[in-house]
Amino acid sequence: MDQAYELAEVNIARLLEPLDSPRLKDFVAWLEPVNALADAAPGFVWRLVGDGDGDATALRILDDDWLIVNASVWVSPQHLRDFVYSDGHRAVLRRRREWFERLGEAVTALWWVPAGHRPTVAEDQERLLYLREHGPTPYAFGLDDDFPPPGGRPASAAADVSEGSVSGDLLSGDADDREA
Repeated sequence: MDQAYELAEVNIARLLEPLDSPRLKDFVAWLEPVNALADAAPGFVWRLVGDGDGDATALRILDDDWLIVNASVWVSPQHLRDFVYSDGHRAVLRRRREWFERLGEAVTALWWVPAGHRPTVAEDQERLLYLREHGPTPYAFGLDDDFPPPGGRPASAAADVSEGSVSGDLLSGDADDREA
């Protein structure tokens, strides 16, 4: 029997100022509404949150106190792309240069995980660093890359099969500067 997979993603951003600064006030105000949009988006499965928080801004990655991390799991790459380029999320993406430093390396990594797996920040970091060192591979890839699940099928296909039909199937980096 084939294993069902879901798509994990991590993205990071380096703050220009502390989260409690006036410059970051609008970004912080957008956190809850944008997270609620993600939570309600078709294909959304899970997102990383800190202890007792509704977001992950208190968590650190790459031993850098100025980096914030966002991680989530989706049913498919298309579901993630649909959310990333939705009107509500794009409103925030358009303003990212006000809040975050432009980084000259990958800030977003995606990879397939067995359905039900929830990546840790350590796993997120490992995949992001792998992508930076090796470029897109099935182990870690970018939003515009198209790698199928390893020998399995997306969880969306597993759900569709059980219903009797079959279906197919970031914030501060240079690579994500397409028109938001």
